[in-house]
Amino acid sequence: MTAQSTTISVLAHAKKIVAKVGSSLVTNDGQGIDREAVAHWAQQIAALRSQDKLVVLVSSGAIAEGMARLGWSKRPTSMHELQAAAAVGQMGLAQAYEQAFAAHQLRTAQILLTHEDLADRQRYLNARSTLLALLRLGVVPIVNENDTVATDEIAVGDNDTLGALVTNLIDADALVILTDQKGLYEADPRKDPQARFVSHGKAGDPSLEVMAGGSGSGIGKGGMLTKILAAKRAARSGAHTIIASGREENVMVRLASGESIGSELRADTPVLSARKQWMADHLRLRGRLVLDPGAVNALKGDGKSLLPVGVRNIEGEFEPGDVVACVDSQGKECARGLTNYSSADARRIMGQPSNKIEEILGQIGEPELIHRDNLITL
Repeated sequence: MTAQSTTISVLAHAKKIVAKVGSSLVTNDGQGIDREAVAHWAQQIAALRSQDKLVVLVSSGAIAEGMARLGWSKRPTSMHELQAAAAVGQMGLAQAYEQAFAAHQLRTAQILLTHEDLADRQRYLNARSTLLALLRLGVVPIVNENDTVATDEIAVGDNDTLGALVTNLIDADALVILTDQKGLYEADPRKDPQARFVSHGKAGDPSLEVMAGGSGSGIGKGGMLTKILAAKRAARSGAHTIIASGREENVMVRLASGESIGSELRADTPVLSARKQWMADHLRLRGRLVLDPGAVNALKGDGKSLLPVGVRNIEGEFEPGDVVACVDSQGKECARGLTNYSSADARRIMGQPSNKIEEILGQIGEPELIHRDNLITL
């Protein structure tokens, strides 16, 4: 992690880019859509498209626009009121982007997602195919969380995370998170004027999470920590992340030209297979398997399958094929994967050797609770 560097921006060589813009960058301080700002983003993305770069835009602003249209000055806390604001605001957001991009002879498409769309393997693949088809057709996808129907159980939670999920979904080269802050500091610059700016770092570095602060304005939802975690998630598919100020003039065009702006967090981890990436991107798991130390070592150190004998306890209810977490005795997740058995059957065979499965259940499906081909260590 360094405070200064002359490294050329990763966006200079990126061909497929996901750009996320926060609410404060597309609205007038929560007073509705800022059409001049939207036109500015359209102009920059059009410039990137002229360089044969494919761009997916993840845009906040629907709830803020809905609040303005409904005459609300304070963000509601009721789920149904938030959903109503999102439903009203999506109309204005989509219209604003459509008009702005049309000025550059570019078509747009609105894509609304929830975590449930990405947690189901078939829907995940469908979303991927649709986004890639749109990019091939020269269309700029505008992605947002489907706040109109999202509940706590199926919500992604914030657009920084959504940006990372979309990055992995389409195998993008880079994720650009544009915010109202310059980037990442070693401490909160609002409290510590001497805080050092971090221009370069490694995505997934635990020290970054320690230094990240809380959320900023009352309009948006995410803070710097969500951006750090989004970079960590995006790195699993090999994508680099840039966190930069959207107030910088022509920030995306300058990044694409190689200029170093903001905080660049490079991916320096092995790229996961598509199937394992999908498992890693699950935000909400069906259950947890508490493992003994020997099983933890077998998974993480030896790359072996999870056998029933290494399981001490089972939490939650799940069916065969569900993604479940594997945790150690302290509750720390060490792996996750697709279970071969339901929670009911898993409780009956946990702690037992595999040669006892048939005797206990009356039949044997697989000797492993989770096969190593369907398991990812974390």
